[in-house]
Amino acid sequence: MLLAINANNTNVKFGVIDGDRIVGEWRQHTSAMRTADEHAVWLLQLMQLEGIDPKQITAAILASVVPQATFNLRRLCTRYFSTEPLVLGEPNVKYGVQIKGQGAGADRICNTVGASVMFPKTAMIIVDFGTATTFDVVDEEGAYCGGVIAPGINLSIEALVNATALLPRIVVEKPKSVIGVNTVACMHSGVFYGYVGLIEGIVARIRGEFGRPMRVISTGGLAPVFDGATDVIEKIVPDITVRGLIEIYRRSMQQ
Repeated sequence: MLLAINANNTNVKFGVIDGDRIVGEWRQHTSAMRTADEHAVWLLQLMQLEGIDPKQITAAILASVVPQATFNLRRLCTRYFSTEPLVLGEPNVKYGVQIKGQGAGADRICNTVGASVMFPKTAMIIVDFGTATTFDVVDEEGAYCGGVIAPGINLSIEALVNATALLPRIVVEKPKSVIGVNTVACMHSGVFYGYVGLIEGIVARIRGEFGRPMRVISTGGLAPVFDGATDVIEKIVPDITVRGLIEIYRRSMQQ
């Protein structure tokens, strides 16, 4: 079985894959201070609850946009699963798709590869609701063409709360109406419909610049919040990143 690890700025996501099946999936708050031992205590207990034998893990792949966390995640794999992980960004990793431009994060590359496998020969926009809200553009050949990075929803809420004296912290949710009748309702409306407008506006501009039909899908922890809020997003694909990781591992092993 394969252990797939995706470390982003907010969460580290762990998945155990048996063939094409994701048999276990968990997330942990990202911390550069967490040791390999602490990762192991947490992860091994969760695997036990799911009936997964750690000895069946024979390979690992790691995607990280948090360099400070990479060392201990790699050590987790070598010490507790006796396997050297394939780490995205290192020379022995084969993506199998063209990456146009420079500096694309590991998570965005995983989304690109996942899209090329799940939606072959299809131009795509992938909206990823993470710490940042990103828009990844993938052409019909599966190449990563670039994209857009906007402030994430929770990041925007934190900025609003921290820069004001009286505005409370809220959890984003769809409001009952656009016009709020109190402070909290006004904040919900501003955050929610502000991001709906951002999604629709950026997607329209990408489509206009791309000049060809494109499908739009979403992923990330907050993607379900916007389900049905806009006709622009066709489908939520929660596992596109881990599917990309699985495919990158397979392609790298075939070199």
